[in-house]
Amino acid sequence: MPFKKGLAPIRRTLQYLNSSKLVLRERVKVFCMHYNMEGENHKGTKEFVFWHLTQLQYKNPNVQVLTFTDMTPTPFIRIFTENEEDILVDCDSKSREEIHDHIKKVICKSDEKLREEAIEREKKDNPANFGWGCERQCICEIPGQIPCPGVVPLPKVMRGKYKNEEAN
Repeated sequence: MPFKKGLAPIRRTLQYLNSSKLVLRERVKVFCMHYNMEGENHKGTKEFVFWHLTQLQYKNPNVQVLTFTDMTPTPFIRIFTENEEDILVDCDSKSREEIHDHIKKVICKSDEKLREEAIEREKKDNPANFGWGCERQCICEIPGQIPCPGVVPLPKVMRGKYKNEEAN
């Protein structure tokens, strides 16, 4: 299988791509990484690109992700938003975990917001859901279904106690 070749082939698995917590806010349009391939102060940024950039791209398909290598003396991240705001994140001599945590805290959606969106998506995605907090309170609201037994009694053929009487 070709996706299992190269350095750290785990990075190409769907499970790894889905495991990221880096979901950027809607206002982010461009995410630029500036770093060099040489130098000790660029090590954390290189590792961040190696381990987390594919996850970032996968979780944020509407964000343009750019990497500029060997063009700057110090590593940094530049983020452009839809209201033309420019956010700079200094990555000089930081580890990949520090960069990851800082990005998550500053420009990513919170865990609570992600949970709320997942619940809303689940409700909207499946029209078979009904009950409190869904589009339909009861299945009887769907055309072609039997009305609620509380409003219109079921035919005796469909009720258990009458079925047992007919069998005797």
